[in-house]
Amino acid sequence: MVKLNKKVKTLLISTISFLIMSVVLVMPGIIFAENAKDTETTPTETTAPDIVEKLTFDVVYPGLSAKAGNSFEFKFDLNYEGDEEAVFNFASEAPEGWYIAVSPSYEDKQVSAIKMTPGKKESLKLTAYPPVTKDLQKAGDFKIKIIVSNEDLKISESYEFTATVTATYEASFTAKYGVLNTQATSGKNNPFMLVFKNSGSGDINNITFKADAPQKWIVKFEPEKIDKMKAGETKDIKVTITPPDKTIAGDYMLNFSAKSDDASGNVDIRVTVETPSVWGWIGIAIIVIVVIGVAVIFARLGRR
Repeated sequence: MVKLNKKVKTLLISTISFLIMSVVLVMPGIIFAENAKDTETTPTETTAPDIVEKLTFDVVYPGLSAKAGNSFEFKFDLNYEGDEEAVFNFASEAPEGWYIAVSPSYEDKQVSAIKMTPGKKESLKLTAYPPVTKDLQKAGDFKIKIIVSNEDLKISESYEFTATVTATYEASFTAKYGVLNTQATSGKNNPFMLVFKNSGSGDINNITFKADAPQKWIVKFEPEKIDKMKAGETKDIKVTITPPDKTIAGDYMLNFSAKSDDASGNVDIRVTVETPSVWGWIGIAIIVIVVIGVAVIFARLGRR
C-alpha cells in the first residue's frame, strides 16, 4: 500500500468536503425548480360560485297609527338577487273589510306585479284602507301582510305590517223620528222620544242627560244614566215633559243634552203648549155669559 504524504491527504479531504457541500446546497434548488415546473404545467382550475336567487324587504316603519277612517301608507324597498330579470306577483292578507293596494313609491297607480333586475332595488308602497262602515272601524292593532312570489323560480317572501287604529269618540242626540217639535198640555205629563247613539269607534262611559227648560217645568229622562255604550250602539231615551198649570199657550224651545266622559250631543225641540180642554170650555162659557149679559142690558135699556 502506497502511503500518501500529509499534503495529499489534506488536499483529498478538502476536495471531498467541497463536493459534499456543493451537493447539499444545490439539491434544494433543483427540487424547487422541479416543483415550479410542475406547477406551471398543471394550472389550478377555478369555478364561479352559484348565485342564490332571493328577495329581501327593507322597511323603515313597519307600524303606523291613525284615527279610525284614515288610510295607512307603508313604504318599503324590495331587493332581488339572481341571474336574470324576473317578474314577481303581489298578494296580500288583511282583516275583514280592509282593502289593500300596492303601487310604486311615488305614483298612485295600483300594480299587481313587478319586473325586477338583479341587484337593483324597487321602492314601493302598500296602502291599507280600513272598512268604510263605522261598525267595522274598531280600535286596535291590525296585521297587514304582503306576499311577493314567482312560481317558476319557486321564490315567495312576505312581510307583515301593523296598522294601529286609534278610537274616535262621537255621539249624536236627536228626536227618534226626526221631528224636532211636539205638543204638550199644561199640567200634564207629555211623553217624547229621543235617541242617543255612540257614533264613534270607541266605547263611551258615564252618559247623563239634562234639559234646559223654562222655570217650573219638569223634565224627566228614562233612563236617567247609561254606564257604558259600545261603538255604534243606539239607545232610546224617553222624555216626559210637564209644563206647569196655567202655562200660557204658545211655543217654547227646550234644549236636551247628553254628556259622557268622552263625547256629548244636544238637540233643540220646540214644544207647543196647549191649554187643557176643560179650560177651553170654561173660557167659552165665560164668553157666552158675557154676551148674554150684554144682550140683557141692551134689552132693558131698549124698553126704557
